Order: sequence, then structure tokens, then C-alpha cells
Amino acid sequence: MDDIAKKRDEAPEAAALTRRGFLGIAASVTAAATAAVLPKVASAASAVSDERDVLEVAIIGAGLAGLTAARDLKRAGCESFVVLEARDRVGGRTLNHDLGNGYFSESGGQWIGPGQTAVADLARELDVGTFPTYWQGKSMMLAGGARAAVDTEGGFGTDPKIAHELEELARSVPSGAPWKSPRAAEFDAMSVGDWLATKNIAPADQIGWSTGLSITGGASPARLSLLHWLSMVNSAECNYDRLEAVKGGAQETRISGGSQILSIKMAQALGDKVKLSTPVLRIENWQNGPVTIHTENGVVRARNVIVALSPMLCNQIAFDPPLPEKRREMQRRWPAFAPGRKTTHVYKKAFWRDKGLNGWIFQPKGPLLWAYDNSPEDVSFGVINAFVHISMLPTDPKAAEAQLSRIYAEAFGDEALHPIAFHQRDWLKADKWTLSCVSPMPPGFLTRYGEALHPSVGRLIWSGTETAEIWAGYMDGAVRSGHKAALQALQAVAGGKA
Repeated sequence: MDDIAKKRDEAPEAAALTRRGFLGIAASVTAAATAAVLPKVASAASAVSDERDVLEVAIIGAGLAGLTAARDLKRAGCESFVVLEARDRVGGRTLNHDLGNGYFSESGGQWIGPGQTAVADLARELDVGTFPTYWQGKSMMLAGGARAAVDTEGGFGTDPKIAHELEELARSVPSGAPWKSPRAAEFDAMSVGDWLATKNIAPADQIGWSTGLSITGGASPARLSLLHWLSMVNSAECNYDRLEAVKGGAQETRISGGSQILSIKMAQALGDKVKLSTPVLRIENWQNGPVTIHTENGVVRARNVIVALSPMLCNQIAFDPPLPEKRREMQRRWPAFAPGRKTTHVYKKAFWRDKGLNGWIFQPKGPLLWAYDNSPEDVSFGVINAFVHISMLPTDPKAAEAQLSRIYAEAFGDEALHPIAFHQRDWLKADKWTLSCVSPMPPGFLTRYGEALHPSVGRLIWSGTETAEIWAGYMDGAVRSGHKAALQALQAVAGGKA
């Protein structure tokens, strides 16, 4: 068995969700589930105590985690469930922007890579194809009016010796529970920036470290806990390049039809069990059940609830009685300062490839964090996507397009001044149901609050990518957390909790 398969099989959630175990639980709940009433969002006045109105499971959130959980319930024969989604769409932090003629550009999460077997398996099951991210050619560095074409070889050009040091430290930090590391207090007391400051890093390599950490971790090295970062490296088989790089890394592969297609297909198969534009306002009697869920569209009652939300979004729901103090405080203090802003320039052709360039641009002191080639698989036209600093680029789309076009022209030539389309997604302003694209853990957070992240309380099962044992924060982590939550719910149903 190769290392990737070994990691997958050793992950606690994967080990628990064996085919035999899953089918065994499925058999025990099928009879009860088939007799259940098709869930409907009822009015508050009709929320009576009739047991026929009580669902086995309610799922809050129709992102990858919630929909994966719902899909697993349905596959196990449990039909007594509903998915409640606040937005008017599915997909959570994955979102496709329609470029026309069947082409899409991703405005949110978009990549998968080696070791991310859960999301790769889901794509295959849904008959969704994948294709490689383009990285061949030289990258452009822009700084102080100077430009240089460099060969980054599909990565961010970080010092391999320092990366190896990180990898060795990461071996003692469990990805799903970094606070259990024997050196947790030591590592959580410092930032990644503190640690890197002791390594005498060359200026050119500093760009790579800062860019990679900012994109993957959601904050500058000075604001990220070293313990948190080591747990992410641990997720990637203690291989730093697998975490950060495109070539051989977590950004290696794209999803045909855009990443949101996974959620769209799952929701289509679930039909009217998915209720959109239905924000949850209040959850009552979560300790013993049946749980009463108040939404903007009425009341739902269920014996078990999967909360497939980022912890920070749980603060938008009132819980009666209040959640346990540690869980409540963890949610209240959860880091939510990485909303992200992503832009898309569309060109008639990917002209930079003809010049031996891969479409990557790094600009350490400017508004551009990282630009990259996001052209469609058939390269029938060219697309440059970019992660940008929210505060350093005009909010007006036309002004933002013009400023970025000038930067691209500095890197690629004057052809970049003439995009045929432009799109941007500022997640800070997009809707109140996101708040932060990733969770940039600051020093001191995980050792103080981490233990409250996973354990269920009463009839509430916590899900979402942040709760994954490996690849937390990624699409793969979301899928894994959905599988785990579904198994917990099925076990509760099979146990006859009333």
C-alpha cells in the first residue's frame, strides 16, 4: 500500500467508516427510515408534538460537508432528513462563475491534490472529471519597477532545508488534534513568522514563504500559529511541497466544470430535501431532543442535527439552552479575518504560454498576492485568476480590472491590457454566510480551545471542513467531515435515540 492510501486508511474517520460498518448500520435504519414522512419546512403554528413530524436528522448547511452527509444518509436508506441552507445556492465556499458556453472559473476553493482521496473519490462517483493545473514555464516576479522571469518548478520556491525542518517538527503534531502534541504549548506560543525569523532566509525565498502561507493559511506568517501550521503539514504526509506546491501538491488538479459542480450534482440527486434560502435562527432542546429548529421559513423538528458550518457561523444561531461554555467560547473567538478576494481576467487566448510563461505573477509589495493561469482544459481562451489584498485594490470593478491589467501588462506585455471579461468575488462583502474563507489560527488558540472543536453535545453533531481529521480547511476535509457526521447520525438512529 502506498503512503497516500496508508494515510487515508489510518485517518480515524476513514477507519470508522468501513464499508462493512456502514452497510451494517444502514441495514438497521432502513426499515424505520422508509416509514418516515417526507420532510417539509413547517410553519411555527404547525410544530406539534406528533412523532410523525419529527425527522431523524436535520442538516444545517449545503456545502460539501452537509451535502456529503445527506448523500450518505440517503445511500444508507435513511430518507427522514432535510438539508437547511441559508444561501440561495449550494456549495458553501465553492462557487462557479459562469464564463459562458459551458465554461466556468472558480471564485472560491478549487483545487485537489495527492492524498486528498475523499474529494477525488466523490468526483469519480459523481462522474465529474479532473485535469491538471497549468504550471509549466517561468513565473514573473515584480518588485519596485523591476521584473524577473524565474523557474519556480511548480512551487513557491521555498528553501528545501527549512521545509525539511518543518516536516520533521510536524511529525509530532497530529493533524486532527494538534493540541495533543507533546510540544503543543511550545509550538502554539509562537507564530510561523517568529520561527522563520530565526532561519536567516534569503530575500527571494521570503517571497515564497509569505505567499504560500498567506494563501493557504489565510494570514501573514506573523499571525499564524506554528502549531497550526505544523498540523497542516502533517495532513500532507509531513511533506511541505505536497501542502503548498502545484506540481505534486494540493493545488495540482482542477475539477472539470468548476468545483461547485460537486455540490450542485449532490443537491440535484437529493431533490426537495434541500431547502435553500432557509437560514436557521434558533435551536432549542438540543440536549435531549427532539430538537426544535427555528428558521426564517418556519420550524423543523429532528432527533439529531448535523451542524455543517464553520464554528464562526454557529454564532449566528441562538442555542437554548446555551451551549457548553468551552464550545461557546471557542465559537466566539474563532478566527474570522481571512475573507479573501479573488479576481478573474478573461482573454481571447492564453498568450503568455506562447512566451514560455506559466501565468504566475508574484508582487510582494503590491495589491497582487499571486496570479495564476486558470484557463479551461481545452485552452480555447485564456484566464488569469488572482488572489489580491482586499485593502490594496479598488473596490470598484472597473478600477480593479484596470489596475490589475496594468500589472499583468508589466509581466506579460501589452496584450494583457485588453481582457474581454472581468469578474471578482470579494467574500467579505458577498454575503454574511461566509465571513472567512479559511481559518488562520493565531498563536495560543488551539491549545486553549481546540478540544471543544470535535465532540458532539447532546443531539448536535459538528461537521464542516474545520472538523476534519486530515486536510482541515480544504474541500477534501469538508467531504471527510461529512462522511464522519453521517456515520455518527446513522449510529444515533440505529441506537434508537428518541
